[in-house]
Amino acid sequence: MSTTYDVVIIGSGPGGYVCAIKAAQLGLRTAVVEKRATYGGTCLNIGCIPSKAMLHASEMFAEAGHSFAALGISVGSPKLDLKAMLAHKDATVAANVGGVAFLFKKNKIDGIRGTGRVLGAGMVAVTAEDGSEQVLEARNIVIATGSDVAGIPGVPVDIDEKVIVSSTGALELDRVPEHLVVVGGGVIGLELGSVWARLGSRVTVVEYLDTILGGMDGEVARQFQRMLGKQGFAFRLGAKVTAVAKAGSGATVTFEPVKGGAAETVSADVVLIATGRKPYTDGLGLAEAGVVLDERGRVRTDGHYRTSVPGIYAIGDVIAGPMLAHKAEDEGVAVAEIMAGQAGHVNYGVIPSVVYTSPEVASVGRTEEQLKADGIAYKVGKFPFSANGRARAMLQTDGFAKVLAAKEDDRVLGVHILGFGAGEMIHEAAVLMEFGGSAEDLARTCHAHPTLSESVKEAALGAFFKSIHI
Repeated sequence: MSTTYDVVIIGSGPGGYVCAIKAAQLGLRTAVVEKRATYGGTCLNIGCIPSKAMLHASEMFAEAGHSFAALGISVGSPKLDLKAMLAHKDATVAANVGGVAFLFKKNKIDGIRGTGRVLGAGMVAVTAEDGSEQVLEARNIVIATGSDVAGIPGVPVDIDEKVIVSSTGALELDRVPEHLVVVGGGVIGLELGSVWARLGSRVTVVEYLDTILGGMDGEVARQFQRMLGKQGFAFRLGAKVTAVAKAGSGATVTFEPVKGGAAETVSADVVLIATGRKPYTDGLGLAEAGVVLDERGRVRTDGHYRTSVPGIYAIGDVIAGPMLAHKAEDEGVAVAEIMAGQAGHVNYGVIPSVVYTSPEVASVGRTEEQLKADGIAYKVGKFPFSANGRARAMLQTDGFAKVLAAKEDDRVLGVHILGFGAGEMIHEAAVLMEFGGSAEDLARTCHAHPTLSESVKEAALGAFFKSIHI
């Protein structure tokens, strides 16, 4: 059976489903090929959405146990119902993936269940679960297959994800591990480590680099590590994992200093392998179709998301750039506009990133380390949450906002926030930077009082001239 479309998208994650909706809105006949039973890809099914549900629930549990008394609320010691918490996570996932299915129906997008394979320009084969195959013809094909767990060579994740687990298994644990060892001090490891630390686990993070959150502003990373230490996290930085082995009902993790030294072995009830992700390109028929990959296994594209084969595009985690759902979404919109004859574009200098721990970490633009490396003269404005009235009232005084502006013209080059609500506050900085705004522009923008966002204004005041409240 052969069916013809204007565009066939392989993958229904944030990049794929947003691309499909935008393409349909622009009048293109659109189909999406998805091998899962539900739409939404890793993000909605086993990544961003379920992890945020668990982060929020565990944060409420920790607040009830440690913060309510100071506010005059007496509730006693909270009791954990992990089964109910996991049910909340599952309900959140179901609502989100169901929402994507509704949007497909609303926009008359054909959802094709099965595994997609590129046969060449204009041809996609879809193999259903029962082995049957159909061929879709399309003027354009978009590869939006996302990424998969990278793992550690020689350290397989358990098939049942009970002891040696990936991020997927870490969201499904049926008990709170007494000791959780997290291999990898990036966003995924710290977020999921935070979930289980709040619920009662002792957490040890083993990280190859000398810092957590590699690539994040150094000052932010250092202060954030100290905060996590106060929450009970233990860190082994500059450490290379050499072995993970099952031992009884748990496992052992052996690591040694990257710079040389004696090896150390620790025991754990659960080991979370959170060493990053890799582009998902296996089994897509890309090599046979002539689609060129780069040295890291990503699909090579030009500035308009075109691959080496005319009519085949790629977006999201499967191409170069940060592996962020919102980056994929913006690329999905841009490539849909390009296929419709418009001028789609993504400003990669203004893509925010957020770590959804407590406190949150949010960043947009350049770090101090990057500016120094590039020889760019800059000014710094910083403001602590401890000097913010709303933060004091909420008992959320940890952290600070930092604004980096060019000495030459005061243009804001980067904003970094460590503190409660950072993930929401970062967007005024993103909007400002999208329009090439200056620290003075932000400093002179009236902010409601009392709000946490005043800290961002005060930091901008510090970069432009002087903060008022410190």
